[in-house]
Amino acid sequence: MIELDDLDKAILNEIQVDFPLAVQPFRELAANVGTTEDEVINRIKRLTRDGAIRRIGPILNVKNTGGESTLAAVKAPEDRIDEVANIISSYDEVSHNYLRPAEYNIWFTVSAPDKERLARILEEIETRTGCPLIDLPTLRLFKIGVKFNIK
Repeated sequence: MIELDDLDKAILNEIQVDFPLAVQPFRELAANVGTTEDEVINRIKRLTRDGAIRRIGPILNVKNTGGESTLAAVKAPEDRIDEVANIISSYDEVSHNYLRPAEYNIWFTVSAPDKERLARILEEIETRTGCPLIDLPTLRLFKIGVKFNIK
């Protein structure tokens, strides 16, 4: 469990949805939460190192930029979950993966510049892991915004 004080919580709440698009975003964040730019930067570094923040970056609509994406899953043996997840995560095109309590237990999203590259990545992951893989392309998009109110 990561210890969070009130300033940590304020920073985490602020950056989830309203990260400033500015020349000096950390200075703007600092003004919004009542501290200094250096303090915000140091806290974000610590929160990232400690695992409270996985990454800070944009979420792009890959389809609207000409790319392709999909949700996929592999059926990994229990004793190989970490190994298989590390192989999947080794691809820059994989944004994240997560464990689910199901037959196909490691799920992940992949984005690529075109269908050919997407297919190659999925084939490589299946070959490298030796695990059965299913491709679950989007048929209908439901986008749900999620913001965690950290108290």
